[in-house]
Amino acid sequence: MTIRIGILGYGNLGRGVEAAVRQNPDVELKAVFTRRDPASLTIQTPTAKVLHQDQAAGMRDEIDVLILCGGSATDLPQQTPAFASIFNVVDSFDTHARIPEHFAAVDAAAKKAGKVGLISCGWDPGMFSLNRLYAGCILPQGQDYTFWGKGVSQGHSDAVRRIEGVIDARQYTIPVEQALEAVRSGKAPDLTTREKHTREVFVVAEEGADKARIEREIKTMKNYFDQYDTTVHFISEEEMKRNHSGLPHGGRVIRTGQTGFNAEHTHVVEYSLKLDSNPEFTSSVIVAFARAVYRLHKEGQTGCKTVFDLPPAYLSPKSGEELRASLL
Repeated sequence: MTIRIGILGYGNLGRGVEAAVRQNPDVELKAVFTRRDPASLTIQTPTAKVLHQDQAAGMRDEIDVLILCGGSATDLPQQTPAFASIFNVVDSFDTHARIPEHFAAVDAAAKKAGKVGLISCGWDPGMFSLNRLYAGCILPQGQDYTFWGKGVSQGHSDAVRRIEGVIDARQYTIPVEQALEAVRSGKAPDLTTREKHTREVFVVAEEGADKARIEREIKTMKNYFDQYDTTVHFISEEEMKRNHSGLPHGGRVIRTGQTGFNAEHTHVVEYSLKLDSNPEFTSSVIVAFARAVYRLHKEGQTGCKTVFDLPPAYLSPKSGEELRASLL
């Protein structure tokens, strides 16, 4: 069984998907689709085609799962439902507040086409979501905490780059150390969004751009910055390349909970990630879940799914017998 993959969009995430495909022998890259001139792209897979995204539909019979690598701010809300009417798809939509409406749009398109669409796949939402679910089921009397960073958020950086007058941007999410230690101690503090994280943004602005307006638009951006203490720095392109070219990230999901007849025992469950490359790790998660999407489609399932809906065994190339013998 070889799963034939297509990539839509060849930025950091698209390149990460191509790299991840190489590490999975049951997965093959068939094509990369781009909004740019295909001749301007150089990919690392000689056997794969590079085509304009308008040509994607013509390859519907040659691709088992299309992985959408656009941004959550404006790309995926339109792209995922549109392409779910043609392909089985996976995206990494990460605007948490808009996931329900995005799910509904993709579900309608995928069901009508007889396809499977998996949304919000990555490490958060994605792997962190699963750990919140598992820990909450095990410790029903308790509280969830999620801390991100320190690291670069691709989605937030992309949202800033779309502001008029911005050439480039990097946004760092930084956990508040006092809040993190209070949670780890089992004290179960009530923390506001603002008390858990700060945000730091580095911006390269166009010459003559209204920096005060740009800073104001960043700090008031709904679902991205409006609930956080945010610091904005304007820097040169040279400084951006020198000091902010990497894409590290990470974070922690922590659940504190009580057990016993009188809730006398406290437990702390912590899942943490420290990532050298946010897009490459996200891509690795997506490719594993693309395998599960392929299997669901083969079973005749349709509609939108999230990571909550997929059996863990479907992510692995190993058989059930191999998994039971080696991991259980």
